[in-house]
Amino acid sequence: MENPFFCQMLHGGDYNPEQWLGTPEILEKDIVYFKKMHINTVSLGIFSWAMLEPHEGVFSFEWLLDIIDRLHCAGISVIMATPSGARPKWLADTYPEVLRVDKDRRRALFGGRHNHCYTSPIYREKVRIINTELAHRVGAHPAVIAWHISNEYGGECHCPLCQEEFRLWLRERYKTIDAVNEAWQTIFWSHVYNSFSQIESPSSIGENCLHGLNLDWKRFVTAKTVDFAAFEIQSLRSVGCRQPVTVNLMYDYVGLDYQQFSGIVDIISWDNYPLWHKKEEKITAVDTAVQHDYMRSLQHKPFLLMESCPSATNWQSVSKLKRPGMLLASSLQAVAHGADSVMYFQMRQSRGASEKFHGAVIDHWGGESRVMNEITSVGIALEELSEVHGSTVSADVAIIMDRESRWAMEDSFGPRNTGLRYMELFQRLYSGLCSYGVNIDIVAEEQDLRSYRVVILPMVYMFKDGFAEKIRSFVFGGGTVVVSYWSGIVDGTDRCYLNGVPHGILDVLGVRSVEIDALYDDQSNIGVPVIGNTACLTREYRCDTFCNVLEIGTAVPVLTYADDFYAGQAALSYNHYGAGTAWYIGALFEKQLFIDSLHTILPSAGVYTVGKMLFGGVGIPDGVFITSRENSDYRYVFIQNYNRFTVILPTVLSAEVSVLYGKNTGVLRPLETIVFKVAKSVFE
Repeated sequence: MENPFFCQMLHGGDYNPEQWLGTPEILEKDIVYFKKMHINTVSLGIFSWAMLEPHEGVFSFEWLLDIIDRLHCAGISVIMATPSGARPKWLADTYPEVLRVDKDRRRALFGGRHNHCYTSPIYREKVRIINTELAHRVGAHPAVIAWHISNEYGGECHCPLCQEEFRLWLRERYKTIDAVNEAWQTIFWSHVYNSFSQIESPSSIGENCLHGLNLDWKRFVTAKTVDFAAFEIQSLRSVGCRQPVTVNLMYDYVGLDYQQFSGIVDIISWDNYPLWHKKEEKITAVDTAVQHDYMRSLQHKPFLLMESCPSATNWQSVSKLKRPGMLLASSLQAVAHGADSVMYFQMRQSRGASEKFHGAVIDHWGGESRVMNEITSVGIALEELSEVHGSTVSADVAIIMDRESRWAMEDSFGPRNTGLRYMELFQRLYSGLCSYGVNIDIVAEEQDLRSYRVVILPMVYMFKDGFAEKIRSFVFGGGTVVVSYWSGIVDGTDRCYLNGVPHGILDVLGVRSVEIDALYDDQSNIGVPVIGNTACLTREYRCDTFCNVLEIGTAVPVLTYADDFYAGQAALSYNHYGAGTAWYIGALFEKQLFIDSLHTILPSAGVYTVGKMLFGGVGIPDGVFITSRENSDYRYVFIQNYNRFTVILPTVLSAEVSVLYGKNTGVLRPLETIVFKVAKSVFE
């Protein structure tokens, strides 16, 4: 993260001192504790609008400036937030148009957080005023190192203002109403539009079965949200604020296409709240790692972990405490995948309202605690890892995760309307890659693929214009592609492709998808290895959910189905195309199939695995994760054990390899992390 405002790993979190202005001794005690726990940064101003502007046009910044001054004197930096995530009561009462209208055309009452219309000119003007006032008062303060724009953007509004904006957006996108009708296939059910003015957003009491309409509405919601965020950023820039800006994103949030935010912010940040200890930690670790890699890949540079919970998250179904060592392990997992910060929500536990029992750095008791000791360990670890700051993650493998494709797939009405199990397929492929210690980028269809050796397409239902050609070029030039069932089915407006699928790459794959059999939850099939298959598979593999019936062209079968009317037909195949290779996966196989097949796919594609260097032919133990970051001289290899038992580590120390963090005792205890510093010449 190369900018003059960041020179260290950030450690801290959301601080809401306005709750404690009547008890200044608490504020003084907070700073003492912050210093003990190696806290160097806090976020201020999130949800503070009612304190900053208690009445329209009446501003109060003295308390905020006093807090910033105190923090600065203590050597603690500030990420300053714009307060638009929750508007004050006076704003909703005076200007009811700022309140959202839901899909059934009911205007909301005041309350909640993101209950405001991004289209409303009045809301935008009030946000501009408070943002510019805030920027004038604190923007030049030396403690302020960044701006946090709003908080967890999300939701949508169906008010008359948004309806009109949606029609304008459609007119710009399609130019003519005939083009809209063709794109959405409105002739089905005789729902043809005669003018843009007839179009309304999807509603449960109106039009909701035109998949093209549903898809474009989601695109519009993202476009309007991104436009609002850009508007907020411009309000700061207009008065001279030059600090980097960020927008905090959320776990697997499908309401917005996060890729669209990457071009308007300087830094991606996100809020991470895993369900640790609900399942085996190694399972949750995979789920969390996917999200870290997705966020990092939005800009292909270090990101910020903006929020995490020090102990128990109160809004989940069960508020499970993090076991000793879990906070440190999960924090270092974020760093391993590219984070240059570990931040928490929140710094001091609230006395009331909806998150009063949410875990915090300082709890209601207000004294030193087990949690504070764990946080101190994180702070010390980040200081020991200071030279990792700013280093990047370089990946030879990319997995396509396209938000628009997922929107369309989950709205497709078939072949399974519940239980598509998209993320299960994704995570099984991802886990297979993790078992070899490779870095992984998670990218959208629009991103450049030329730097990768292997590209994986798990249920990429929608092939947008030009994507098939991109895959063709990638494989023809020597790349390896792995494509799953239910890929390349529709175009960018959710119209089914004709003349065979996966669209545009039938010759690349050497197969055609003829039919797809959706299995009931209690049904399964078996993949049987073909004798002498190129992947050297020797055992059978269970599969369920979907079985793709294939027509084999030039492809060579690797597995065949054991059961049903398609028994004996290909379930896994590979094909040579140009200088590259294409694999096709016909079913949702158990994870072991992906581990075993990648044993052939990765080395044949020239993917160098750090795991092979460290573990040789032994293989990385299940539940042990290896990720690396690098700068011009060194690669920093993180090894973490998410098993509930100790694992044996190989001896890897040499003149070119040293321990940067942790202890090289030959074993790795549960939740333990070790970081090796390796000269890059070792990998050449």
